[in-house]
Amino acid sequence: MAYQAGGQRTASRPAPDSPEARAYLQDYAGYLEAVPFPSLVLDHRWDVVLANTAFETLFRDMSPHPTALPGDNFLRFVLFHPDAATLLGDHESSWCLPMLAGFAAALERHGHDHVLQAIRREIAQDPLMEAAYRQGLPHWIRLVGEDAVEHDGAIRPLLHPDPRRGVTECRIVADTPRTLQDLGYTRLTMILREPRPAPAPRRTRTARRTANHLTVVPTPTA
Repeated sequence: MAYQAGGQRTASRPAPDSPEARAYLQDYAGYLEAVPFPSLVLDHRWDVVLANTAFETLFRDMSPHPTALPGDNFLRFVLFHPDAATLLGDHESSWCLPMLAGFAAALERHGHDHVLQAIRREIAQDPLMEAAYRQGLPHWIRLVGEDAVEHDGAIRPLLHPDPRRGVTECRIVADTPRTLQDLGYTRLTMILREPRPAPAPRRTRTARRTANHLTVVPTPTA
């Protein structure tokens, strides 16, 4: 993660310019650490600015990756990490498509941002993600409505690494204080819910990469 609770920076992303903002983030990291649920602070690129121990614990079993670790850039993790579907249940419709919708909105607002442009190129180079972005996303939004792309309040499936939780869900709560908003940041917390009574089998980490068709992309007709 970019900051730990003690305020030590482990990533090379730019820090806020003012000492007051840096001090606020250091103190906010301590506050975040007291939250029992996975919680993180993101910038407009989905770079992780802050994340607590509960977040790290949830994603502790993810294998190394050069660009898509969950504690570095959460969008890249959801879209590109080969292990993402082993933890994020209903990976395509509950996680990828809402994140792609948010990415499209960010790209519209910050079209010249070099990181967002790089992510767009990565999407274009991944046939499944490009199909989801160009075809699946508009089709999905027409089916579920515009409200489904919002993070706040969404209930999303998880395949929790703790066997006591197993197949469960989390409610995404977007709770961003004004100071974070002024810095261009957003805070998301995953409120873990009770496990489902009938756990389903875990998806393998290769499930998304071996699929030859996205379920939300209309099947071509002859």
